[in-house]
Amino acid sequence: MLIGEFAREAGLSQDTVRFYVRKGLLSPQFGAKGGRKAYQVFSRSDVATAHMIRFAQSLGMSLREIAVIVAELQKKGLSPEREVELLGDQINRLEQKAAELTHLIEYLRAERTWISNGRKEVEPSPKWDNSYQTT
Repeated sequence: MLIGEFAREAGLSQDTVRFYVRKGLLSPQFGAKGGRKAYQVFSRSDVATAHMIRFAQSLGMSLREIAVIVAELQKKGLSPEREVELLGDQINRLEQKAAELTHLIEYLRAERTWISNGRKEVEPSPKWDNSYQTT
C-alpha cells in the first residue's frame, strides 16, 4: 500500500509516517512507480510495526529506545529473555511514574484542603526528594 492508505490503516498522519521512515522506525520497500523518486510501499507488517511504535510511545518510551527495539526485531527478532528484560524495564519506569503521580495527588489534595480551610495553617509543601525525577 502507498503512504496515504498506510497512514489511514495505521492511524497516523502522512507527516508522521515520513518522520518514522526518516528515523528508521519504518522501512518501506520502494516500488517502480514514481519516476525518479520511487514510491514507498508499505506492508501489513509495517502497520503492525506502526501500532507497536504508538503503543511503546504511550508507555513512555522514547523514539530512540523504540528504534533500537525495531532494529533488533528486523535483524533477528527478540528472544524471550530480551522481551522479559524490556517489559521489566518498562514496568519499573511506570511504577516510578505511578509513585510520582501518587505523591502529586497527595500534595494537591492537601493544598485543596488548606485552601478550603481558609489558609489558616502552614501551606503544604510538595516535599520533593531525590527519589522523584521528572521525565
